[in-house]
Order: sequence, then C-alpha cells, then structure tokens
Amino acid sequence: MMKVRTRKNARMKAKPAAVAAIVISVVIVAIIMVAVIFTNCGGDGGKGGDGNQIVLSTISDPKSFNPITSTETSTSEYTSIMYEGLLRRNGVTLEMEPNIAERWETSDDGLTWTFFIRSGVQWSDGASLSAYDVEFTFNDLIYNTDIVPNSSRDTFSPEGKQFIVKALDSARVEFTLPFPFAPFLHSMGTEILPKHKLANVVAQKAFNTALSINTPPKDMVVNGPFLLDSYLSSQKVVFKKNPLYWRKDADGKSLPYLDRLVYMVVADQNAQKLTFLRGETDYLAAKGEDFPELKKAETASGAFTVHRLGPNAGSSFAVFNQNMTIDEKTNRTYVDSVKLSWFRNDDFRRAVAHIIDKENMISIAMNGLGYPQVSPMTPGEGYFYNGDVPTYPYDRQKAMSILEKEGFKRGTDGLLRDKKGNVVEFSFVTNSGNNVRLKIAEIIRKDLQELGMKVHFQALEFNALIQKLDNPPFDWDCVLLGLTGGDEPHFGRNVWHSGGQLHMWYPRQKTPSTPWEARIDTIYNLGARELDRTKRKELYDEWQRIAADKQPFIYTVLSEKIECISNKFGNVTPSMSSGLLHNIEMLYVK
Repeated sequence: MMKVRTRKNARMKAKPAAVAAIVISVVIVAIIMVAVIFTNCGGDGGKGGDGNQIVLSTISDPKSFNPITSTETSTSEYTSIMYEGLLRRNGVTLEMEPNIAERWETSDDGLTWTFFIRSGVQWSDGASLSAYDVEFTFNDLIYNTDIVPNSSRDTFSPEGKQFIVKALDSARVEFTLPFPFAPFLHSMGTEILPKHKLANVVAQKAFNTALSINTPPKDMVVNGPFLLDSYLSSQKVVFKKNPLYWRKDADGKSLPYLDRLVYMVVADQNAQKLTFLRGETDYLAAKGEDFPELKKAETASGAFTVHRLGPNAGSSFAVFNQNMTIDEKTNRTYVDSVKLSWFRNDDFRRAVAHIIDKENMISIAMNGLGYPQVSPMTPGEGYFYNGDVPTYPYDRQKAMSILEKEGFKRGTDGLLRDKKGNVVEFSFVTNSGNNVRLKIAEIIRKDLQELGMKVHFQALEFNALIQKLDNPPFDWDCVLLGLTGGDEPHFGRNVWHSGGQLHMWYPRQKTPSTPWEARIDTIYNLGARELDRTKRKELYDEWQRIAADKQPFIYTVLSEKIECISNKFGNVTPSMSSGLLHNIEMLYVK
C-alpha cells in the first residue's frame, strides 16, 4: 500500500533552518576537500571501534515501529528491515521471489493458494516462525477493525471482501480468495508478525499502541535482518544484526553481512549533505542542487560514487481538504462550509493547477534535475503509467479566467473573493526539513497570492503533520506532500478508493461523495479482478485520466533520483526503481 512520504532515503517510499543557513565557500571546500572529506567514512554514530556497519541519515524521528498501523515512511523506513513477508520483491527485476515461503501452489481456478513455510525460519527470540503467524497477521491484525489506522486492510479487502486465511498445519497456510485477484502474489510481501508475542496484546485491545517508540527494543520480536538496538529521540536509531535471520549467501554464510545499521537524525536535507561530505554518514539521497558539488567531491576524494538513477517513483502534490464529515462535537463539518465550497469545486482546483509553475520548480528547487508530473503514476513506475492525460500548463491568465467563470473576482484591494464576497483565505502546510519541498511550497504560495488569495504558510515536523492528516478534527486546508509509489496500481487502493484510510481529501467515506470517485472505486474493483494485463492497463489508464481531470491531487514535479554511497561497500546494485539500499542485507565493508 502507499504511504505518505518524507524525503529520507531510497528504501521506500520532514527540521530547523539553522543548518540550512550555513554557507560554505566553494574555494574553502576545494582547498580542504581531499584532507577532510571521508576522514571518518563509515563513522560509528558515536560508539567508536566498530566499523562493520553502515551509517545513514534521516530528517525525522520514527513515528512508531508498527508496520500494521503505519501510514507513513517515518515508520516503514525502519519496519522494512525488521519484518519480512512470505515473498519478497527483487529490487532489480521487480519480480516476486520466495522468501519465508519457499514455494506455493494454486488451484486451477486461481482462488486457492497454499504457501509452504521455509523450514528453520525463526523469530529473533528463538521461536519458530510458522503458518499460524501468517494466519494471525491477517485474521487478528490486518482484518481487525479495532486496529486503526490500518491501510493494509484496504489492500486485502477488494470490493470489501476479505480473504479466508487458514493455517493447515505449522508449515502450510492457505488463502481462499473471493474471486481471482490479479495483484495477489505482489501483495504477499506484507510483513508477518509473531503470534506468540502479540496475541495477548491484541486480546487486551492494546495493539494500536504496541511497537511504539517507547516499547523496549527487547520486546520487539522480528523476523527481518536487523533488530532494534536503541533509539535516542532526535539523535539516532541503531539496529544490530539479527543473529537468527534465516537467509544465507551462496557459500552458506549468514546474512546480513553488516553488524550494525545506524540512522543519525539530522536537521534537514542540507545537514544530510554536510554530514555525508564530512564522512559521518555513508549514504545520501541527494537534491538536484547538490549534484555539481557532489560530483566535484566524488572526483577529488574518490571515496564515494554518485549515481543518477532517473525520475523518482511516487508523487508530489498539493491537496485541498474536501472533508464533509460532521464533527460530533460541533455538529458542523470539520472544514468550514465556505472553504468547502471552494475546495470541492473542480474548476477551483483546475485553476490552481494552472499556476503550478513546474519549470520554475525544476529550475530553482532541483537545479534542472527534475521532471513535471502530470499523472498519479510516473514514468519510473513502468507499464501502467499513462502520460496521455489532461495537463495544466502554467498560465496565470487562464487560471484567473476559470475563477472568474465560477464567480470569483479580484477587488481593488487586490484580494480574491468568491461570489458571496468571502475573501479566499486558507492555510498551506508542508513538512519541515525537506528543503526542496519548502522551495516548491514558496513558489506555489507566491503564485497563489499573485491571484489575490491570502495564503498562510507553515512548515510542521513531519509526524505532527501526518497526525493532522490522519485524525479528527482534520485541521488543515491545503497540504504539500508526497506518496510512495510502485509498479502495481492496486497498492494505491488505500489512497484512491473513497473509503480508503489515505483518501486524503476526504477519507473513509461511507459512500462515494462524487460520481467520479464512485467510478474510480469501480475501476479499482474491476482492476483487482481482471487477469488480462492489457485490459487492466485500460482500466488504470482511465483512472489516471479521471485523476488528472478532477485534480484531487494537484501534481507538481518529480526529482531526479540521485543517490551517493561510500566506495567502501561491496554488493552495491543500483536500481532505477529501488535505489542503492534495496539489498541492504547483502552490503558488506570491503
């Protein structure tokens, strides 16, 4: 399923400006570069002495360590190395491969799937992983309506119908589907959690707060390559090798090769670059504006390699709050009725789309290393991408013309008012720490104000922003954010289905609020059933055309995927879609 994205690093799928204000003279850098850069390459995060590790950076603390309730990358960033599923996606070929399940069988009608659990797979506390853990994960966690939020439930409930999941014995688990489900195998990478550790927690209705940032690391039982070792808020998150991890290399050596994985929490993207150039971290997901400096440093030091991997997957957009849910405390809609009349107006959103200056964003915020986004999917996401959709060239005059037809007028004071005389005024929020996103937000804010709109801009810490998006009273007007992406459209069901947890503009609708949302619901239902790939593409092409026409997400630009890694690591396998860290359990210090 898709998750809300902050710019951290490429394993998927937001802080003060003091560091960003530091100006480094290019002359000084050139003089000291060879002597200073990477003198501490692969630093140990403050403990010293242990070099068999990789040190990464992040601009936000983890929100939790719970993969079931996660809707954001500030959780999945970490849970992806702690937990694994029955199958795994090859980061290069993008095909699903055996993992915890060593093989599977399917019935002739495609409705019954039996997975055979690999012998000898253990949880990190020594307990055997079994089919009963798979049954528990689906029946007691994913399908448990007491557990909220729970984006996985959208993915595994096509047309509202659940799979029947039953452990036949400890080594075999059977899935019975309500109808043929095209993305079924691709969905089997979902994380499996330990029944023996969490069943009592679920029975006590305490799972929503389990696996939180306050849970002692010793209480987190995992099946992935790394165990949580320690977490210091606003400082670092440290993982250590899981000695009971099942995977081995071709020579029978246990994986992962690295003993530790350290995330340093830094202020923002500029601070990430500085810590990388000082050799305090080993990897950097870079901004386009930093590319020339990084290439010079790469040549001067020979200590790291810069990889340009093509357009990023996922999406970047502005979204207006169209939530018509009644607040039980006030007996009014969460969003002011006047603002709702603007935000739910298709032409209002189309007008705003015409003042998204994508070329300016690419030039100013990305140093020219970016791509305009026009559709929910991107060229980097492959076969299902549809670029033949309605587009909105930057045109202020066109934007104003559309607004005027809807009764908006600009007064002698320069302010835009609706047909009832209300000044068009709203808040505009994005996450702090993401310097590129902040620059894009400023460009949007200025252009909105050029049309006479009063825009109150604010940057919030990423997890605080997600709290506003996910929970009542849904206190926001317009947000600039991004979502993780992927090559399988169905995994965006939690975003695009009207009842989805991440249907941001109006989540968890009991029935679709518009005919076009109802049609997208139908497309997702049909797309899940359709086994013919060509016919599936026709359906998802239509979804992308509707999204581009109605503009619930007003798309901005995609950055070039630029990733840098220290040359001290072996087994680095660059992938356009998966980056440099997709096989982190295989990386080793040369």
